[in-house]
Amino acid sequence: MVKHIFVAAARGAPMKSMAAVDAVAGEGLAGDRYREQAIRRGPDYQISLIEAEAIEAFTKELGLTLTEDMPRRNIVTIGIRLNDLVGVQFLVGDALLEGLELCEPCSLFAKRTHPQVISFFHGRGGLRARILRGGSIRIGDAVRINSLE
Repeated sequence: MVKHIFVAAARGAPMKSMAAVDAVAGEGLAGDRYREQAIRRGPDYQISLIEAEAIEAFTKELGLTLTEDMPRRNIVTIGIRLNDLVGVQFLVGDALLEGLELCEPCSLFAKRTHPQVISFFHGRGGLRARILRGGSIRIGDAVRINSLE
């Protein structure tokens, strides 16, 4: 399920919390910086997701503050293992996505938060995906495997 939605208009800009967002096929989320292909690491890196459970575990296990916008992922999910979606088509709300690769923590994430995020989030830093079919994504929407593959 979608717990939070975040976009940032530019690199380093504050993450803006949204109740709903339009996912644009082949581009990214409306209002998000990664909709501009020129700034993406790869042409298909259009949306990122992270599990709320991983963020909560970091806070609980290390006793350090990490709010759900701090990893700077677009969609915060609850109740789904994102690692299982690499190479899989899945639906988030009305949008059809394809999981590309795990989104491993980087030095910038550590610099903006805590050095411990590098080791803690290895293998659980989220998922990079591309948008195959656009549509609306809302807080509370299900994340489900596309049964039409």
